[in-house]
Amino acid sequence: PKTKKTIKKKKKKKQTADQTKTVFRDPVSGKPLFIAPIGRSWEDFVAESRRHGWPSFRGAEVVWENVRVLGNGETISTDGTHLGHNLPDGKGARYCINLVSVAGHNPTGGDDDDDSDATPPAAPA
Repeated sequence: PKTKKTIKKKKKKKQTADQTKTVFRDPVSGKPLFIAPIGRSWEDFVAESRRHGWPSFRGAEVVWENVRVLGNGETISTDGTHLGHNLPDGKGARYCINLVSVAGHNPTGGDDDDDSDATPPAAPA
């Protein structure tokens, strides 16, 4: 039988696994825009972002239901927030996002650690 102690241990393991990804949100609407890292380590995400001078997200990390890329490469949220630009490199699309254009706090309320509305993007077909 499961005891409270067993359940707590399982919850802690789940929280630890969830903490390996960070949700970057629209600072106005609170909708999730990017979930990183996906397909690479946090260290690789940070190293690439530092090399380019701003957070650099790859296609697998974009929450496409909330993000659009205009014909000129400008990247915006579906609510109209300017985020940055798609500046492709040898690895493909690279979404260079102005740090002031994303937030970690969910302004819609609730626990800041509750990212249940942020489903990781589906793998590209």
